[in-house]
Parts: sequence; C-alpha cells; structure tokens
Amino acid sequence: MEPVSRISVMLEAARDLTLEAAQSAGSASRSFRRDTGKNVPAVLIKKLLDSRNDRDILEGLRKIISMMYRSQPCLPFFSSVVKNVASPNIEIKKFVYIYLLHHAEAEPDLALLSINTIQKTLTDQNPQVRAMALKVMSGIRVPVISQIVALAIKKGCADMSSYVRKAAALAIPKCYRLDPNTLPQLMESLVVLFRDKQHSVVGAAVTAFMDVCPERIDLVHSHYRGLIRKLVDMDEWSQLATLRLMTTYARRCFPRRTTKVKKGSKGFYGDEDEGVEGNEEILLLDPDLELLLNACKPLLQSRNSAVIVAVARCYHYLGTPEYIDIAVGPLISLLRSPEDIQHIALYNIAAVCLARPEPFVKFATHFLIRITDPPHIWRLKLEVLTTVFPYCGPHMNEVILGELEHFSRGSDSDLVRESVRAIGRCAQNDSRASARCLRLLLNQISSLDGNLAAESLTVIRHLIQRDPSSHTNTVIRLAKNLDTATNPQARASIIWLVGEFAGVGGENNIAADVLRILAKGFSDESEAAKLQIVLLAAKVYAHYLNRTQTAPSIPEINTPAAPAIDMGGDGGFSELDLRDRHAMQEEEPAPQADTIPLLWNYVTLLARYDTSYDLRDRTRLYKALLAVPTSTQLASLVLLAPKPVPHTPSPSEWRKDFILGSASLVVAEDGGSTGVSGYEPLPEWVKEGIEPNRSLRDELSAKPEYIGRRDMPAADRLDSALREGGKGVYAQGSGDALSGSRAKTLDDWLAEDAEEGSEEESEEECEDEEDEETDEEETSEEEESEESDDDADEHDNLVGQ
Repeated sequence: MEPVSRISVMLEAARDLTLEAAQSAGSASRSFRRDTGKNVPAVLIKKLLDSRNDRDILEGLRKIISMMYRSQPCLPFFSSVVKNVASPNIEIKKFVYIYLLHHAEAEPDLALLSINTIQKTLTDQNPQVRAMALKVMSGIRVPVISQIVALAIKKGCADMSSYVRKAAALAIPKCYRLDPNTLPQLMESLVVLFRDKQHSVVGAAVTAFMDVCPERIDLVHSHYRGLIRKLVDMDEWSQLATLRLMTTYARRCFPRRTTKVKKGSKGFYGDEDEGVEGNEEILLLDPDLELLLNACKPLLQSRNSAVIVAVARCYHYLGTPEYIDIAVGPLISLLRSPEDIQHIALYNIAAVCLARPEPFVKFATHFLIRITDPPHIWRLKLEVLTTVFPYCGPHMNEVILGELEHFSRGSDSDLVRESVRAIGRCAQNDSRASARCLRLLLNQISSLDGNLAAESLTVIRHLIQRDPSSHTNTVIRLAKNLDTATNPQARASIIWLVGEFAGVGGENNIAADVLRILAKGFSDESEAAKLQIVLLAAKVYAHYLNRTQTAPSIPEINTPAAPAIDMGGDGGFSELDLRDRHAMQEEEPAPQADTIPLLWNYVTLLARYDTSYDLRDRTRLYKALLAVPTSTQLASLVLLAPKPVPHTPSPSEWRKDFILGSASLVVAEDGGSTGVSGYEPLPEWVKEGIEPNRSLRDELSAKPEYIGRRDMPAADRLDSALREGGKGVYAQGSGDALSGSRAKTLDDWLAEDAEEGSEEESEEECEDEEDEETDEEETSEEEESEESDDDADEHDNLVGQ
C-alpha cells in the first residue's frame, strides 16, 4: 500500500503546481492584454519572442506589429524576430514576413541571414507558404539578392499551383525596380505566364507587363486572342490593366480604315433608290479589333465603376459610334453611386458628351441639379446640360431653361453666376432658343443682386455681338437701365455696348446723348465705368470726325472750370425711347456741330485730373490718336475695328484631349496642359501598310505528345479527315499514312471497315486450319512413338528367352 499512497501524494502535488502555474499564466496574460495600448518593456517582448511556446511568440509578434503601425521604434527586436523565420507555424511566418518587409532595408545584413531560410520554403508543400516566401523575397529591398529573386520568380512560374504563379507574376515589377538589369530574365518569365491557362495568372502577368515593359507589344501578338477570351473571367484590376494594354495595342497594330457608301432613300417597293443624297463615310473595323470590342460588352455590367469607364474609353477611342451608344447607359448608372464616384463619372461623361452628345439626350433629366448637390457636382451637370441642349426637343429645352432660370434667382452666388453663364451657352449653341434666353437675361438686369445683373449683362453683350444688326433696340433698352444699375461691371458693360453701336444710324444715334448724361456724374462713377466713358467719348468723336472730315473749331479751354454746355434736361436715361425718338428730334433742336467736340474736350479734361493713373494714361493715348482731325485712319483702326464674335466654350472643352479615366482629366487644372506627372497620351493610329502582319496573332497550336498516341473515336476520325481534305491521315492502330487525292466520304470509310472485317475473318480461318493440322500431326507422332515402344519391348522379351 505504500507505493500507492506515495503515488497519490505525488499526483496531489502535481495538481497543486498545475493550478498555481495556470493562475500565474492567466494573471500574466491579463496584465499583458491590459497593457496592449501602452508601452510594454522591451525585456518582456524579447522574453516572449525567445520563448519555445508558439502562443507566446505570437503574442510578442502581435505586440511588435501594433508598435510598428503606431510608428514606435521596433528595430531593436530585429534579431529576435528574424530568428523565428524558420518556425513551422504559418501564423508566425506571416508576422515575421510583415516585419521583414518593413525593416529589411534598414538592416540589410541581418535580413540576408534569413534569405536562405526563405528560399528553402519555396519548396514547401503548402502553396500558401510558397507564395508568401516569393512575396517576401521580392519585397525585401536589398539589391544584392536581385538575381536570387529572379531565379525564384522563374521557379514560381513553373509551379503547379496557380496561386504561386500569380504571386510570381506580381513579384516581377518589384524585382525590376530592385534591379533593372534583370529585365531579360523577367521578360522570359512574362512570356511563360502569358501562356498560362488560368485567367488569374494571366491577369497578374498583364499588370506586370504594363509596369515593366509596356512598349514591347511584340510579346503580345501571339497571346492577343487568348487574352481577350480570358478578359471576362479576370478580376477587376486585371481587367483594367488588360483594357489599357488592348487600347494601346489596337492603336499600334490596327490601321484606321474608312469607306464611302452611297446614302439614299428607298423607293416605295424598297427595291430601287429614289435618289442618291451623297456619300457617307463609315469605319471598317479589323476582325481582331471587333473581337475585342465585343468581348468588352459583358464588362459594362461590372460592379466596379473603373471597369465601366475603361470600357467606355475603349469604345470611345477604338470603336464606332454604335459602340459608344452602348456605353452611355452604364455611364449614366454611375450617377447613382456615392459622391466621389459621381464626381469622376461626370468628368468622363462630359468628355464623351462633347464628342457625341446625341445618346445623352434621353438621359437629360439625370443631370438636373438637386438641392443637395455640392458645387463640384452641379458644375459638371450644368456643362452636360448645355452640351445636350441643342439636340433636345422643345419640351426638354423648356425644362432645362426653366431650371436654369430658377437657380439664377437663388441665394448661392456661385450657382447664380454659373446658371447665367449656362443660359448664355444654351443661346450660343442653339440659335432657335437665343431669343428666349435673351428675354430671360434682360429680365434679370433690374435685379437687386449686383452679381446677377453683371453676369447677365456680360452674357447679353456676347449674344449681341453675334448679331449686332438685329439688336439695336436691345442696346437702347439696356441704356435705359443705366439709371438703376449700380454694379460697376454692369454699368461698364452697358457703356461698352453703347460705344460699339455709336456708328449705327449716323447722327440719329443715341451714343452722344448717353455720353452727355454720363458726363454729368463722371466723378461719381467707378474706375471701370470711367474707363468705358472715356472710350465711349473717343469712339463718338472718331465717328464725328469720319463724318465731317473737316477740322472743327474747338474752343480752347484754359481753366478746369466746366464749359457752358447744354446738358439737356434732368430726365436722365429714361428720355431715351426709341418710339418717341423722332418726336424728340422735332421738339428739341438738334445738337450744334460743336457739341461733340466740346463733350470730348470736357471728358478728357475730367479724366486729366482723376486720381487713377491708369485712366489718365488711357486718356492721353486717345488724345494722341485723335490729335490730328484730318488723319483718323490710325484712330479708326484702333478704336473702331470690328471685334471678333465671342465664343464661350464649355469648361470641359480644354480637357477633352486627356484620356478618359485618367487622373489628368480630373485634376488637369493643377497639372497644366500636359497633365499630371506620368501622364502618357494614346499613340496615334498606325498607318495602313506598316501595321504588323495579322498572322502574328495566330495562336501557337502546340499539342501535348500524348494526343497523337491516344485512341480516336470514329466520329473524330471522320471530322479530322474532312478537315484535312485528303492530305493524309493516320489509320487507327497502324503507323502507315493513307493518302488520297480527295476527301474521303462515309461510304469510303464503311467500305474500308468491311474490307478490314473480311481480312480479319480470313486470317482467323487460316489460323483455325493451321491449328487442326498441328493437332493431327501431334496425334500421329504420339501413335508412332507408342508403336515403337511396343516393338522394343517385344524385342527385349525375345532376346531374354
């Protein structure tokens, strides 16, 4: 019984020790978790890393990784972390690899110690471990190991797991950045990966190709059709890289061909042309290019907005207008996305709309401004609305103008200004709606909002300049608003318009009367208005000199006191009424011949003592031009020259040269006219006659060796015989070639089978006869041998007797 009692005592002691160890371990782990967000002593972390327990090592590594992402110093633990790289635990390997990727560049010598261990894991049975090892080797930025990484990539390209091959493809750009001299080896690996049957591997290979050697399109020729077939099954980011590659490839390999077809209307019975209207030029697509465009159609249903934009880019730069129409609907669907995606989508929609606005007409209501739209969204919506406005019907035009009129009377000054400008662009793009747009703008001149009035007058001025002869009454109406207009820019615009029409109507023009009224309050005007008043006076005086062509007697004014000029009544600009103008001329005496020269001298005298040096310099320039009344050619050339018709393009007009989907299209204002750094425009279309041969895109039909030795069914033999067309096929079971001058028919094959069957039967009969003969011979030999034995026995018996 003593041994039993001793064993029980030992078990109780072990149980107590186990409980105490568990309690201490639990308290230590709880205290460690409480200190997770605080600084843990380095000694404790190193103790965990040096532990033999995987759980402690994992806890220490988690603590180091959390410190690393909080930007705390972790380099002191480098040796303790790296020595765990050989651990069989995959979780420990992951943490060690993450640490190595971040700190290997700071400690290259210690990092090289782990390369041998990582290289050994390339032969691990677990494909995830092999892929991780390949990622880490390519991510360690130590140039000394570039050749080792290149060999590892070459080995990974031949791996049985597609996951490892994909990791090898993604490691190619890293190796190239580590050492560009490894490019020849990497290109060999890319060629191998292009032939892969897994779409995930091929997509990663295309991404690596675009990073390493995008100009080597000769590597793509034989894989072109295979890449297109795998395009639908690739992941979204591989699809983006492939579409970018194919857009460049198509520009360099497919010439732009066009043909002219007769454009006419069919007769009543549809079998004859009533008349040929002209020739229409249409695009001819290469079959391989059309294969690409058709393969892109399913991608328009992608959940990734970048893929939809990439397909639209492909159609926009490579396809016909019909393909662009297909991409419009998916682009519009992006407007239901979050705000950031809406912003990018609207930039691309505006660029496509400038090239082909007709498909966007039926979606015009999607671009109406919502009250919750931020400024960068509604600005782009206004651009699209003004672009499609000329192509919309009357009802939609009324809706658009009503929306613009509503927002032009809002409280947001930026939205008011852009709405007025949008109305002007609508009138500029569609002459049928110019009268309606002009009425809307004229109603807003009397607005209490000075910014609205100024913007409206600026747009009105542009519209009047497009057709000056039909807007004489409009100028008179604008001149009447000088009594109420208070905005400096608005008053300056009206005065400039009056000066432009100073030569219309001769002496019956209102410009001299407007100048007379403005001269009364010259000192109270703003500087912008004063500049225009002096310009108006110079234009009126130049027209006066051109009419008279004589030197008038201008009284000398030696004092700054105002001369005795009849400034008219106190009615102001309201006296200017076109309907009562003839009555006014009958009631009031016409201005004397010297009135206009007196006004000119009076205005120049007022400007001479103004505080603005710019106004004084401008006045001296005009006086020098008009100093010799008999020679006004130079003055007329400077002051009265016809002005070019203003054109206000869409704000997206200057961005249309940037590629769809590029960052330069969105941030081009900061990048300048050449785009942001790294932007590359699309190459020009290759000229016809120098494009690569189409046969280069034929896929390599290399079959495995076992295909020629396998048994082929009769149906496959018939199909292959018909395809080969009598050039010779190998009969099943024999190595001789059956050659023929024509394709064998089914009757020929049946006749051959019948002959083969008869030959086999004859051979079997011959074999049976031979077997019977051999059996007979054997039996006769046995009988002879038996007889010979009997004779020998009898002979022995006789001799014995």
